[in-house]
Amino acid sequence: MSQYSWLLFDADGTLFDYELAESSALKNVFEHFGFPFKPEYGDAYRIFNSRVWEEFELGLIDQESLRTRRFAELFQSLNMETDIELFSTKYLEFLSHSTQLMDGIEDVLTALRPTYRMAILTNGLKDVQRSRFRESSIGSFFEAWIISEEVGFAKPDPRIFDVVFEKIGNPPFEEVLMIGDSLSSDITGGINYGIDTCWYNPTSLPAPHEMDIHYEISEISQLLDFL
Repeated sequence: MSQYSWLLFDADGTLFDYELAESSALKNVFEHFGFPFKPEYGDAYRIFNSRVWEEFELGLIDQESLRTRRFAELFQSLNMETDIELFSTKYLEFLSHSTQLMDGIEDVLTALRPTYRMAILTNGLKDVQRSRFRESSIGSFFEAWIISEEVGFAKPDPRIFDVVFEKIGNPPFEEVLMIGDSLSSDITGGINYGIDTCWYNPTSLPAPHEMDIHYEISEISQLLDFL
C-alpha cells in the first residue's frame, strides 16, 4: 500500500473527457443561435480558449472576463456577429450537462475508493462543474469538490491548495497526491505546494527536466500500478 491517504484529482482532461464535451457543446450552441457549425470553428475556438485560460492561470484576467473574451475573439476572427454574453451563457449551459468521462476512469475510481479518500480540484467555472459533478456517475466518489471560481484562487496558486487542505482536514503533505493532466496548473501547483504529483500524459509529451514529477502515466489505469 502507498503512503497516501488522499488523492486530489483534476477534473477536465483527467476525470472528464473535456475535448468531447467541448465539441458537443460548441456544435449545440452554434446551431442554437442559427449558425451552421463547421469543424474549423472548433479549431479556432480552442486556440483562443487555450490562450485565455493561460492568461487566467497567470492571474492576468479574472474568470468573468474568461467567460466572454474567448467568444468575442472567436467571432471577431470569423467576421460574424452575435450577442457574446448570451452565446457564452448558452454554451456553458450545454457544457454543464456534458458528463462524458475519460475511458476507464470509473473502474479506476471504484478500485481506489476502498483504500483512499478523494477530492476534486478544478479551475473550471462553478455553474458548469457543479452540475457535471452532480449529474455524472462518479460524483459520489469524492468527499470534496473545490472549484476555483468559488474560492477565488486557481491552480497553480498555492492559496487554492490551502483551501483544499482545510477542507480535507489538513493531512500531512506526504499523504496527499495531486493527479492531473496540466503541467502548468496541476503539476506545477502541486510541486510548488510541496506535495507529490502524478502527471497524466496520454499523448506522451516530453517531461520538462526541471520539474520534479513523482509519477507519470499515459493511461489512467496505471494509477493502480502504484496505488
